[in-house]
Amino acid sequence: MSSAPTSPAVEAWLAANTDELVAWRRHLHRYPELSRQEFATTQFVGERLAGAGLNPKVLPSGTGLTCDFGPESGPRIALRADIDALPMTEQTGAPYASLVPGVTHACGHDAHTAILLGAALALASAPELPVGVRLVFQAAEELMPGGAIDAISAGVLSGVSRIFALHCDPRLQVGRVATIPGPITSAADTIEITVSGPGGHTSRPHLTADLVYGLGTLITGLPAVLSRRIDPRNSTVLVWGAVNSGSAANAIPQAGRLAGTVRTASRDTWVVMQGIVEDAVASLLEPLGIEHTLYYHRGVPPVVNEAVSTRMLTHAIEAVGPGVLADTRQSGGGEDFSWYLEEVPGAMGRLGVWPGTGPQRDLHQPTFDLDERALAIGVRVMAGLVDQAGGL
Repeated sequence: MSSAPTSPAVEAWLAANTDELVAWRRHLHRYPELSRQEFATTQFVGERLAGAGLNPKVLPSGTGLTCDFGPESGPRIALRADIDALPMTEQTGAPYASLVPGVTHACGHDAHTAILLGAALALASAPELPVGVRLVFQAAEELMPGGAIDAISAGVLSGVSRIFALHCDPRLQVGRVATIPGPITSAADTIEITVSGPGGHTSRPHLTADLVYGLGTLITGLPAVLSRRIDPRNSTVLVWGAVNSGSAANAIPQAGRLAGTVRTASRDTWVVMQGIVEDAVASLLEPLGIEHTLYYHRGVPPVVNEAVSTRMLTHAIEAVGPGVLADTRQSGGGEDFSWYLEEVPGAMGRLGVWPGTGPQRDLHQPTFDLDERALAIGVRVMAGLVDQAGGL
């Protein structure tokens, strides 16, 4: 399959529309929407795609959309962006800060959405494309197990040969983009344990079930058990985020709760993790006579970049210019893009958004913001994947 490279059209589009690209991101940042409530965001994207002569289709849930263009026959690649925000109060002080109380784009999904929209309009301005393209603007990435499952059920991968995505990386300087073959994120599950007992006086713990002691046993004991049951090379880590029980210093409470996340770099470990946790919790609490209920919420598997797709993404990054391609390592974060890669090959890259000076604000922090010069770089990479796919 042959056609002219799309890069001249992409550069021409960026030269004329970079200010608008930034304005899109700022608009989305001002008006963030929580998972499965992204109706205005979906409309915003759809109107601009339709204005460029494309035919977007809203997903059955009413949030998120897809859009096909390019050749009808031959291979078709998918380019994905997530569109939801986080339930968090913004503290950036930016002039485009969120106007929605308690909601903000603290993970860069506003940038992901603007980048994919820009790549779509830039590609649509090209005389011809070497392969078909499917845009996937996905809702509810921030929920576990993620809106990707809903999108897949709606058929967004039907007829797709590969899928690609970028994610903002505040540890990487603007002007750099990174990827690696194999796992690039980790599996992420949530654990919630409730404990109960008759309660009693702290002077007589032997006559009751000491729930606070039991919670402490779990807090230290369960991570220790996992460190001995699971290969340490798999980078498995359990971190507690919440513990609640009791109110009086001299009273053993009747109920308690413990919650946290367990993450692993290994998909094989992720598959068996629930059973290991269930056995360990029961074994740790049984000698103490404490009744418990374990709620194990499976999240997402690791994002595992497929080798050929990773080479395509690497070449698209290199085509942006010398020194753009950067090194990276597998992270402990979870991303529901992994569900797509359970179905078709693909790859995810990390887009540098740190200005290069000042603090590196982490994702999911209320102070997170990004260097908007990264938007044009993201457009070039996403659009460049179309040329790479045409060269297969």
